[in-house]
Amino acid sequence: MKIFGGNFGKFALVLVTALFVCGCGKGTAPEGSRDYIYYVNSDGTGLVKEDYEISGEGVKEQVDEVLGELRKKTDSLDFKSAYPENVRIRGWKLEESDLEIDFTESYNQMDSGEELLLRAATVYTLVQVGGVAYVKFTVEGEELCDEEGKEIGYMNRDMFVENTGSSLHSYQDGNIHLFFADEAGNRLVEEEVSVRYNSNMSVEKLIVEQLIKGPSTEGAYPTVSPKTKILGVSVRDGICYVNFDEEFLNACYHVSPEVMVYSVVNSLVEGGEMGQVQILINGKTDVSFQDSISLERPFSRNLEIMEEEEH
Repeated sequence: MKIFGGNFGKFALVLVTALFVCGCGKGTAPEGSRDYIYYVNSDGTGLVKEDYEISGEGVKEQVDEVLGELRKKTDSLDFKSAYPENVRIRGWKLEESDLEIDFTESYNQMDSGEELLLRAATVYTLVQVGGVAYVKFTVEGEELCDEEGKEIGYMNRDMFVENTGSSLHSYQDGNIHLFFADEAGNRLVEEEVSVRYNSNMSVEKLIVEQLIKGPSTEGAYPTVSPKTKILGVSVRDGICYVNFDEEFLNACYHVSPEVMVYSVVNSLVEGGEMGQVQILINGKTDVSFQDSISLERPFSRNLEIMEEEEH
């Protein structure tokens, strides 16, 4: 099991330098958008993209095609394959829209910078394939982990952020305030958590990941299933958009629907730079949470559901 520096949390976040130019993926891009293969620039500090037309007829054929293109040597002086010659793929499998790629032990011979850029180039390229939503890496069948030994798990393009000029391995310490359930499951209790995190990670995504991880203090109880996947976290016009998979809808704890929803909302509003939170399930808002709460509109912070402080 290889543990790489420069990563934090269940999903990997990669520094993409100013030389990186974002491309659109088939699954979420407007109709008529183009396909690209993502490469590393000549000095190995960032990603560049080159036009490419994915021509395979089926999903599996297209995955094979794209993986082959990613590993090809280029004739360009401006960019090169993100894959060192010795890094090889043992195989891959696709279950529904989850793609798992297994590498040989040679993957572990890369330095952290190479590994970050390879992972970014691979994910950005593969999620353009219709039918591929998430990509996970394993090495000789073992999960790829971050420096804390946590599995990186499935990645998509929303797990990567652009940054211009920071170090690949810049970390910072801080405290965040999270809201979990009380013992009865009908009120929120606050927990302050000290974290050390990659400076390329958005605070909002960090908060959501820590909520899914669950509380660590006595008297606080989890609200969100630990199996929940984060499909994307972004802030726009004062609203934080949090996109979960359908596992978020499964109440695996004895907490009220309001507590579960406002656990997310209050934590984000407390720690982020937004006034409201829009929860999505697989990109959709026309969802009724546990047949009692509509997710159609953004939520504001709810202070009435907070546990009253003892005086």
